[in-house]
Amino acid sequence: MPERIKNQYTEFSLEKQIDWWKAIVHSINDGVLVIDHEGFVRLINPEYTQITGVTPDIIGKKLREYRPGAQLPEILIDRKCRVGVYRKTDKREYIVDMAPIIINDKVIGAVSVCKSLTEVHKLSLELKKNGEKLNQLKNKIDSLYQAKYTLNQIIGRNGGLKEAVYVAERVANAILPILITGESGTGKELFAQAIHNESSRKDQPFIPVNCAAIPSALLESELFGYGDGAFTNAKKGGKIGLFEMANNGTIFLDEIGDMSYDLQAKLLRVLQERKIRRVGETNERSIDVRIIAATHRDLQQLVKKTHFREDLFYRLNVITLQLPPLRERKEDISDLIYSMLRSSQVNLSIENSPYEYTISRETMNLLEQYEWPGNVRELKNVIDYASCMAEGTEIKIEHLPELIIKKHVSIYESKDHSTKQSLKEAMEETERKFIIETLKRFGSDIEEKKKAANSLGISLATLYNKLKRYNIDF
Repeated sequence: MPERIKNQYTEFSLEKQIDWWKAIVHSINDGVLVIDHEGFVRLINPEYTQITGVTPDIIGKKLREYRPGAQLPEILIDRKCRVGVYRKTDKREYIVDMAPIIINDKVIGAVSVCKSLTEVHKLSLELKKNGEKLNQLKNKIDSLYQAKYTLNQIIGRNGGLKEAVYVAERVANAILPILITGESGTGKELFAQAIHNESSRKDQPFIPVNCAAIPSALLESELFGYGDGAFTNAKKGGKIGLFEMANNGTIFLDEIGDMSYDLQAKLLRVLQERKIRRVGETNERSIDVRIIAATHRDLQQLVKKTHFREDLFYRLNVITLQLPPLRERKEDISDLIYSMLRSSQVNLSIENSPYEYTISRETMNLLEQYEWPGNVRELKNVIDYASCMAEGTEIKIEHLPELIIKKHVSIYESKDHSTKQSLKEAMEETERKFIIETLKRFGSDIEEKKKAANSLGISLATLYNKLKRYNIDF
């Protein structure tokens, strides 16, 4: 004890020290009763009276004479603590903790601390409530990190995609890492989820990580977590990393070709040792995680340029799935479109509708001829857009995005410019004249234009677009 504090403490008279300790005991929210080594009651606080009904006139009396069933005097003999002792007297229920008071290995008394059962019940309910909240949070986290797709949902008649599905089925239960390569939008994460759901880990977490979307300075702490005080503004107590969250499950490292060279070395160690170390800590933690990596980049070229570690490449490249671009499997486009049309109905909340989307033959032909640089992802976006723009249940060319329509026009122009261009112009002129005649018949105010649009079988918005396109002032 520092000399200054020691001097101040010794200046207290005995009387002041007793008053000080009494004030402390009286401020405690739990009930307190103290007996000396002979079993005489020396102190109780107001809360003890409130909980048990025992009044301060017990002070100076032997506890056993006042309360024959009291267990506190037994502690003077056996020196053993009692915890959570249930007591009920005069319709009062409470829980008592008891302990000896020992100085220099000599029992000089005992103390009893009690809490009303009502308060204990409240604490129990609060604990239960917090436990329920924790379970809800856990369930929410589990739902966020749950793979949705299966191999049966992958659409591909033949060629490279069918072979990729076959390999995925064979290796699903292996612990070996998998590398999925292919252009952006070919469905690499869909394959990763499907492999996870095909494996014995399907009931465990599936954690996707886009290595290109997280700054390099943060990616290490996101993947491996960090310890208490690892860096400025770090959360107190540290943070669990995504590898630990994926324990017993699968972690999907998308765009792994964009991972920094230094972090690649730490990932290699995880693959070799199956252990991770949080940032700012020295101890290692064992993990059991299946790693599936993906990239649209040529890792072998990155290795040659020393942008990607050769040892990590060979460690990841044990099982490789090469997903072909959509332009190389155009026979799958119609199946994909009809599957997406069913999905669009759900997205538009009309799954109970008796109608189903259809697509005109001309529109299907156009979509099958398009090169799809964005692959399946681009196709999905186009179908979702067309589903929203369709005025009925049939998707036509005019419902497609402008980029696709321009492609349609260029196809005709490239075959025979003079003939096809004049045919296109003739069709547009016919449409222009028909719109003008219809407007003359119905009128030009907004209500009359609504009737005209209805007669033409188009929406008012489409009518206005055509008026602008054909420069019709009506």
